[in-house]
Amino acid sequence: MIDLRLLREDPDRVRASQRARGEDVALVDSLLSADERRRSSGVRFDELRAEQKALGKLIPKASGDEKAELLKKASRLAAEVKAADAERDAAATETQELLQRLGNLVHPDVPVGGEEDFVTLETHGTIRDFGAEGFEPKDHLELGQILGAIDVERGAKVSGSRFYFLTGVGALLELALVNAAMAQATAAGFTPMLTPALVRPQSMAGTGFLGQAAQDVYHLADDDLYLVGTSEVPLAAYHMDEILDADRLPLRYAGFSPCFRREAGSHGKDTRGIFRVHQFDKVEMFSYVAPEDSQAEHQRLLEWEKQWLTSLELPFRVIDVASADLGSSAARKFDCEAWIPTQGKYRELTSTSDCAEFQSRRLSIRVRDGKQVRPLATLNGTLCAVPRTIVAILENHQQADGSVRVPEVLRPYLGGREVLEPVAK
Repeated sequence: MIDLRLLREDPDRVRASQRARGEDVALVDSLLSADERRRSSGVRFDELRAEQKALGKLIPKASGDEKAELLKKASRLAAEVKAADAERDAAATETQELLQRLGNLVHPDVPVGGEEDFVTLETHGTIRDFGAEGFEPKDHLELGQILGAIDVERGAKVSGSRFYFLTGVGALLELALVNAAMAQATAAGFTPMLTPALVRPQSMAGTGFLGQAAQDVYHLADDDLYLVGTSEVPLAAYHMDEILDADRLPLRYAGFSPCFRREAGSHGKDTRGIFRVHQFDKVEMFSYVAPEDSQAEHQRLLEWEKQWLTSLELPFRVIDVASADLGSSAARKFDCEAWIPTQGKYRELTSTSDCAEFQSRRLSIRVRDGKQVRPLATLNGTLCAVPRTIVAILENHQQADGSVRVPEVLRPYLGGREVLEPVAK
């Protein structure tokens, strides 16, 4: 959530942020009104309580008619205090509820607009000319079947659409990717983490995934637990309700977990293969830093993502995501999109978001710097979303006979294998 003081001091900035997100601007005025009622009712309650305490000291000293009159006044005052307390609580609850609905403040450098209004910042690698090489590229699903690596038919039989099996070299390729990604993250100073896949509501809400993203979240109603769509959730909630010492920052974690997404709004999109699925594994980077260091940390996370994609020898571009496509928690987000030959376009493989103080305020995570205690900043960045990375590797490194060249960075994790060969029919 945002700082209420900032809302009071510069409501136009918050309105502009909501407008850029394509969200309800009127929410800002409703929140301002609720906050004013919360503060004024709090003042009224404090005044009445002070009067009540003062009266309580007079009653034992009074007698006769004076005491009777004071007791009547005390009775009326008790009712007024109770009413003021209820009004204060109601206003505080309304303020909190409205504050939870407000998105993070959009960074001023973010391009304004919808999904297609991003700005391309960098382009890396060379897109292969398969025509010049004399063959038509196969898509990842055909290659996966040739290699005995992907089985979507049995995935659908067992679990339904958008599920799959990774088999043979497909399973080995996932393990290689996860181990290589964790090795890079560990070398960069991240602490490896295996995180829970089920979290409590306060963890999911605290990271901002029960707002506009709620339709994509799986909820186990009988247990009131949520399946995570990313290990960002348990990594953000890891220090919930804690005060961290400033000399411990930055804290960097690399989480590996299964991820679950309903993909509720993706009917008809990416239905072939394993690009958009309900369950997948992912290595996620997560940082806790001082707020003044968040933009520099955001650039570092982006550099680690670029290092990873470069090591996989993939052509990719970096985009500055537009305001209406940020998600409620992010103040700014960069995506790395790899070239997918059979689609003839770049598709998102990794994403890194600067959430500033938004999540730490919701999760009550603070930093102690000397005598000052204040919210800190959280950031997240995908290092390897496995299925999409497999898609990009298979399609970009395929050869005319259906085999696939293995990027050098993965070979130590595949027993030195340089090529994935088609399986015998």
